[in-house]
Amino acid sequence: MTPRPTPRAPRGDAPTRRDRHGRRHRGPLAWPPTPSMLSRARSFDEAVLRSVERLEARWGESLEHIEIGVEEVPPSDPSAWEDAVPLGRAFPAEGKHRARMVIYRLPIQTRSADLYERDLLVEHVVTTQIAALLGRELDEDDQ
Repeated sequence: MTPRPTPRAPRGDAPTRRDRHGRRHRGPLAWPPTPSMLSRARSFDEAVLRSVERLEARWGESLEHIEIGVEEVPPSDPSAWEDAVPLGRAFPAEGKHRARMVIYRLPIQTRSADLYERDLLVEHVVTTQIAALLGRELDEDDQ
């Protein structure tokens, strides 16, 4: 006859955990976000937001009245004055619509070799489009 194991007395409200295969406690189920976990689109959106924030700090102007958007590709009907694929467009305020700036993700990413180049190009496109909306001349520091 084999001895019966005695049941353990519960220790308050603490959940009982098993130590399966001697592995101790497991790690968290979800890691903190790292750059390698971000999608390309999300990384691009964050690059646009960073460049807008830098521009606000540099110029000392609030850009809350400008609507900023990111689209994958420009529309298939280019404007009459555009002879190449645009990287971004600025739309001035009309009636009850706010001024808008749209940055196109795929044309910028295909023109840049790495993330550093992409961030520089995003910074340049954002600066030129917002300067056009505000009617500002670009200084050497801005370009």
